[in-house]
Amino acid sequence: MKTQIPGRDGDRGFTLIELLVVIAIIAILAALLMPALSKAKIQSQGIQCMNNSRQLTLAWRMYTDDNKDVLLFSYGSESGDEGFVWSGPAGSPWDLDDTSATVQGNWDYVDTIEKSPMWPYCGRSTGIWHCPADTSYGINPQGQRVPRPRSYSMSNWVGGNGDDPGNGYRGGWGLDANFEVFRKLSDMTQPGPSTTFVLLDERQNSINDGYFVVEMDGYTGTPNNTEEIVDFPASYHDNAGGFSFGDGHSEIHQWKDLRIINPPVIEITPDPNSRDVFWMQFHSTRVQ
Repeated sequence: MKTQIPGRDGDRGFTLIELLVVIAIIAILAALLMPALSKAKIQSQGIQCMNNSRQLTLAWRMYTDDNKDVLLFSYGSESGDEGFVWSGPAGSPWDLDDTSATVQGNWDYVDTIEKSPMWPYCGRSTGIWHCPADTSYGINPQGQRVPRPRSYSMSNWVGGNGDDPGNGYRGGWGLDANFEVFRKLSDMTQPGPSTTFVLLDERQNSINDGYFVVEMDGYTGTPNNTEEIVDFPASYHDNAGGFSFGDGHSEIHQWKDLRIINPPVIEITPDPNSRDVFWMQFHSTRVQ
């Protein structure tokens, strides 16, 4: 025989008000936890990005050691120049292209990064060429949506432009003074390997070939009104971007300039008194 406590209904469930209170408490807790979880995800992606660029830079160093200190061009071509990645003229099918996800360079690992002279030195790992926070994608011939092969580009001052040796491998940038294009690792004395960036995350609608241009014209050692932005760095990591340096270390740099974080247009643009452009100039090269 069932015993029932006086004044209590042993079969009573939750009332609607009680359920609503519990749901409200869960929603509040979730709202409190979401920023912390989002921050943890950003930090985790930043750490993985630094690890990837560090591994790529190690591959770059090993290639250099095996090739008598001679650096890869940051821009090579299909003509056989030893470039960071397989590339070609503007609009080349091997380049990344933000206008159409089906362009070959957006999905083809074999004819892009696997043709890099660095490929044998990076453990034949495709993953280290891609920042985990980079959401850009390609669509392969099977109609599958896949991550783009590459998120990183190389400084134009580290290796230079193999297609344009006539003007000192500058590729048309920084011609108003004799800024040095490093062709050997041993040349990297000013500003020095620990200060000279080699690779960086490039913004997904700016990246095309592997050649990231930092315009040095007008550089005086302090920010001034001559700065100009040519290629745009990424800001995947909470308005910050990843960089690796000639000594092998990687770091995440926090951007301050909204013209870098959220550019109104992706084209060569005057960016006077930009601390961020100056930071990239400072970490690129010096007058010989």
